[in-house]
Amino acid sequence: MTDATVPFRAGREGHASYRIPAVVRTARGTLLAFCEGRVASARDHGHIRIVLKRSTDGGRIWGPLQVAADNGGHLAGNPAPVVLDTGRVLLVHVRSAATASEDAILRGKVKDADGRRVWVQHSDDDGATWSAPREITARVKRPGWRWYATTPGHALQLTTGRVVVPGNHTLPPAGHDTGTEAKYHSGHCLLSDDRGESWYLGYTDENTDGYVNPNETTAAELPDGRVYFNTRNDSPSPGTRADAHSADGGRTLLKPFRPQAGLVAPVCQGSVLQLRDPDVLLFSGPADPAFRALMTIRASTDGGTTWRAAYPVDGLPAAYSDLVRVDAGTVGLLYETGDFGAYETITFRRVPVTELT
Repeated sequence: MTDATVPFRAGREGHASYRIPAVVRTARGTLLAFCEGRVASARDHGHIRIVLKRSTDGGRIWGPLQVAADNGGHLAGNPAPVVLDTGRVLLVHVRSAATASEDAILRGKVKDADGRRVWVQHSDDDGATWSAPREITARVKRPGWRWYATTPGHALQLTTGRVVVPGNHTLPPAGHDTGTEAKYHSGHCLLSDDRGESWYLGYTDENTDGYVNPNETTAAELPDGRVYFNTRNDSPSPGTRADAHSADGGRTLLKPFRPQAGLVAPVCQGSVLQLRDPDVLLFSGPADPAFRALMTIRASTDGGTTWRAAYPVDGLPAAYSDLVRVDAGTVGLLYETGDFGAYETITFRRVPVTELT
């Protein structure tokens, strides 16, 4: 049985709910577990801030709750952390007004100033303290886009030095559509070639034909240098997961997102992580086809073309997750789960690499 701890539990430490996990390992070996701390309710809008806990022993013991980003009673969420080669930790995230619900944003009923906007801040002391946030919306969000989200989960720095942050957005509707239709969901990524000082848009994947519409997206750099993107598909067909590859560091996709039938899952976020020793690409997410349950780590040895179940965690309710390499022998899984509902806790589980390969 693998080791498990519970860094976040709903109703504790000043928050009604904790959602949207992300985890990274710093250059000094500290684990930083991030999530949204939803102050008054479990809703996706309201007073939401990004909180974190730190662990210096590989996730066995977690320090006190810290606030990394607070938007003054409004929303700061969708944490996308990444550890740079300099040791700095970047935290890209979105902000919006507390009253701006997803439905209202999709329908175009929210002013741009109150809608989803993109910010970045950093830590140079392993997450103990954080810089003031800096807005980058004008560089990475096109006029007319309505909904906007980063990842969720960790972002990545490529071996070239480029920072890649997967994202998603929605297009304005046509005709009598309201904007809430799945066919307007679209994908993109944010890129930085100077360690987060300046940003620009990479690929965009947009169509309104209702066949594979990217939503929440995760990414990994493969050993051959390609970037692998895996996304939640909200379209009615042909499945709930899709993937794509980029040969130019996220600037463009070799092909648009295509169905990934090898990953059976409900409509839900997932996470990917490339192990270099051994050479295995991992995916975490619920494996029940219809419900958010049965958290499972799956593995690919061909760059995401085919997948096999490597480690079923348990049969409990489960939803969003993020993967991290803890040390040479251990992978960490930070995921939403509970005995009677998927959002009771955010749990961290240590999984031996030998269990996955």
